[in-house]
Amino acid sequence: MIAIALAAAAATATPLRLPAEPPVLMDYLAADGARVWIPAGNTGKVFLLTGGQFRAVGGFATKKGSGDRLVGPSAVTIGEGAVYVGNRGDSRIWAIDPRSMEKKGSAEMPSTPDGVFYVATTKEVWVTTPRQRSIQILDVKDPLAPKLVGTIATAGQPEGYAVDIGKGTVYTNLEDTDRTLAIDATSRKVVSTWDSGCGKDGPRGMALDAGRGVLFIACFTAGVMAVDAKTGARKGRLEAGDGVDNIDYLPSKRFLYASAGRSEKVTVAYLQDDGSVKPLVTAQVGRGSRVIVATEDGTAYAADSGGGELWVLKPVE
Repeated sequence: MIAIALAAAAATATPLRLPAEPPVLMDYLAADGARVWIPAGNTGKVFLLTGGQFRAVGGFATKKGSGDRLVGPSAVTIGEGAVYVGNRGDSRIWAIDPRSMEKKGSAEMPSTPDGVFYVATTKEVWVTTPRQRSIQILDVKDPLAPKLVGTIATAGQPEGYAVDIGKGTVYTNLEDTDRTLAIDATSRKVVSTWDSGCGKDGPRGMALDAGRGVLFIACFTAGVMAVDAKTGARKGRLEAGDGVDNIDYLPSKRFLYASAGRSEKVTVAYLQDDGSVKPLVTAQVGRGSRVIVATEDGTAYAADSGGGELWVLKPVE
């Protein structure tokens, strides 16, 4: 394994205030071309940033969660003909018509949903339900009418995801046991597993370069691991700071994005041919900004729930 701790150039991220009073609880954002979908949990809304303007889909149920926090929509994924929203307020997965921006059908989960992601190989939406130690499977052949059709039991609390559409492989981590799983999407069977290497604070988000066979595993405090997507053999590690959660990756540019909420910084790195990752730039962001997505041009958006804003980092040259 090659650990990279080279100095990165300093860059500047600028805050973009959401159309809601802070705090705004954000978790799994989703980029859709040049657009960004933002689940804004405690507001009962999902915002869409498009063309520099915000649109909103409202009417999502909210409820009090741990610490008396108001929870609601928390995860977005882009499907074929629909956008899917996981809502902790009613434990349902909702389909949104992206043209009319209207809520359509939904499916109730047996436990609070966490990560929600589209598996194009099987035309399904998978949902991690860590409290139940399981993954729920939704049929979305009718895109606006999701139906719960199956469950995969996991030997720990699933956290994060990545999908290799061509090989039909789904990856997830087990946060409480520091393991990574590879699951065959068609048979729904675990085909391989390995140590994540994150230690006691566990693994979080994931990203994938399917063409180069490199899987990225975000560790909350131990950086981002770059591993062989088939064997789990470690190729490199990015020192990204403390408090990393959901990461992103653009295969077209070979850029990896990580935001460390405790360290208050974003890092953009480049995947090299040997599987190591070279840091390119870092930028200061708000404390608690632990989730990041990047649009197709390389613009990064780090979610600052406490400040109710997105920290925007322009594309790296």
